[in-house]
Amino acid sequence: MDHLWLHFTRMAGYRRHGAPTIVRGEGAYVWDDRGRRYLDGLAGLFVVNVGHGRTELAEAAAKQAAELAFFPLWSYAHPTAVELASRVAALAPGDLNQVFFTTGGSEAVETAWKLARAYYKRTGKPTKYKVVSRSIAYHGTSMGALSITGLPGIKSDFEPLVPGGIKVPNTNFYRAPEHADSLADFGQWAADEIGRAIEREGPDTVAAVFLEPVQNAGGCFPPPPGYFQRVRQICDEYDVLLVSDEVICAWGRLGAYFGAQRYGYQPDIITTAKGLTSGYSPLGAMIASDRLIEPFLAEEGMFAHGITFGGHPVSCAVALANLEIFERESLVQHVRSHASAFRATLKKLMDLPIVGDVRGDGYFYGIELVKDKATKETFTSEESERLLRGFLDTALFEAGLYCRADDRGDPVVQLAPPLICDQRHFDEIEGILRAALTEAWHRL
Repeated sequence: MDHLWLHFTRMAGYRRHGAPTIVRGEGAYVWDDRGRRYLDGLAGLFVVNVGHGRTELAEAAAKQAAELAFFPLWSYAHPTAVELASRVAALAPGDLNQVFFTTGGSEAVETAWKLARAYYKRTGKPTKYKVVSRSIAYHGTSMGALSITGLPGIKSDFEPLVPGGIKVPNTNFYRAPEHADSLADFGQWAADEIGRAIEREGPDTVAAVFLEPVQNAGGCFPPPPGYFQRVRQICDEYDVLLVSDEVICAWGRLGAYFGAQRYGYQPDIITTAKGLTSGYSPLGAMIASDRLIEPFLAEEGMFAHGITFGGHPVSCAVALANLEIFERESLVQHVRSHASAFRATLKKLMDLPIVGDVRGDGYFYGIELVKDKATKETFTSEESERLLRGFLDTALFEAGLYCRADDRGDPVVQLAPPLICDQRHFDEIEGILRAALTEAWHRL
């Protein structure tokens, strides 16, 4: 640990005591270097959708590496990228048929913003460059994606950022600032706030709206009924691109291949990564509408953007094998069939005084922790520090559950297990959480 710099990690303690070291995975479980087993309640990082230890994915990678380890997609193609692009386009909703591969989610988001800017410049609207996104939302760490992100705490060290990021309210109905008595009215208000932001900025300056189907940061905010339909109307009215950021929500997480399908809306662009390969090799993608490539199909047209390892042959081969598992094992249907049981099992925790809300969809849930259920009073920063990092992080892991205790919004525990999980795993998750949260309450 003298040389490894961990991501999003307070390094001082780890330099003194070392970090948990995970050495093996099988199914829904991982093991550390002490031989202890943990239920992977976060699928790595919303990634390992088909579960750990899939030898066929390792074999697909080895086979491809032996045949063609690398060749760029800069003016050339290779068979696995061609086949995967076709497969992804066939699964994506509507006319999202143009697939631009990246190596991860931040790059996919960065690519989408660059495309939106370039598209409008090439179609006679060069002043359209700004992006609307939601408060507390996370969209990535590269400078453009970070500018779209709505988390001040992870941005301040890197300011000034790329100009043009505009923030609007999110869909956290539990803490609704307006229409707290009506989910439908709240959803209409939250969607209309996007329209009002576009009007304030000037429609001729706004290129895109970036939204996750279920917002991750803050603890899994699902959309109210009709929310995305209204957002689609607003984007059409002002000629603004609707980008569905599905780095987490795609590939079965919500019980559909894409979250846009789950909620019945048609985006202009989808950004994705993570579950595309179930993490067995890095890969992301921007999937764009046919009309967005048209200005670049002119004789000398070019989208002047590229990533060396985007669409890597090995990663594309792994993705194809991963999608074969999805189809063969009906994993999307499995999530749909078991989602209500997962919700019901987590809802049992509502009898604990520390649990204020359980929210999410599919295999993607957040549990918000409160000081007072009746008033929804949350914890101070100091209390949250003691609760999450001082106790829950360690207690849950030591009890055999890997998940996320997070306070980028209000304090939450987040869960996103592999899509292979069933009631046995749900019960194990609930049992460990119940014991740890009960102890946390007694420690307050």
